[in-house]
Amino acid sequence: MTHVVTESCIRCKYTDCVDVCPVDCFREGPNMLVIDPDECIDCAVCIPECPVNAIYAEEDVPADQIAFIKLNVELTQQAGWKSITKRKPPPDDADEWKDKTGKLSQLIR
Repeated sequence: MTHVVTESCIRCKYTDCVDVCPVDCFREGPNMLVIDPDECIDCAVCIPECPVNAIYAEEDVPADQIAFIKLNVELTQQAGWKSITKRKPPPDDADEWKDKTGKLSQLIR
């Protein structure tokens, strides 16, 4: 199993999780992070670090977020989604987006 970043990360992109990842499995897109399932070792240290509760073990992904399992795989393979290993400041409007739902249309690939 692996861990999955879900919709809550879109337009928030807090990077607290990347500082604790022992295998550097996070990839950064324009307004979201994803986890490379080929790199994730299922250690779960990233889960409590996410301030918007966007990270789940694959078997715990909520039913309405299941599409993000495949989306994480797809986006880790997309050009431009590079490894991120150090925390960065979140977007200026991250706090405005952190509690919103239905953000998939906001995802920039």
